[in-house]
Amino acid sequence: MTSTSHVRAADVEERWFLFDASEHALGRMAAVIATKLMGKDRPTYTPSETGNTHVVVINGTKPRLSGTKADTKIYQHYTGYPDGRREVNIEKVAEKRGKDIVTLAVRRMLPKGRLGHTMLKSLKVYDGADHPHTAQQPVKVDATI
Repeated sequence: MTSTSHVRAADVEERWFLFDASEHALGRMAAVIATKLMGKDRPTYTPSETGNTHVVVINGTKPRLSGTKADTKIYQHYTGYPDGRREVNIEKVAEKRGKDIVTLAVRRMLPKGRLGHTMLKSLKVYDGADHPHTAQQPVKVDATI
């Protein structure tokens, strides 16, 4: 009988990646980031553990949008009150909370629950081209996603 190995997140080495949101399409970039945060790109992938990966996104307020998404994409949320459904255009989200565009796209691709929330904490999104994680030497992901 063969045994299955279970790799703990503490046993996996830490990795840092750098994405420039202005070079990538939003959905494709979010899919790659979610895969890296979960650890599915490693041979030691375990569904119940985090991937021990950190992702830094610079220019988070300026992701590329394909097609007519810049005009038609709507974010919806519910306030909890009767008739409380709210719709906000992506332009208004970019004005008020620009970093949320990338964060929401990645969050919705991660597992739901405590594990996904823990993975999302490893995502750092910054408005400009500067970030405070240069000491970790993140590997820049090229624009060929």
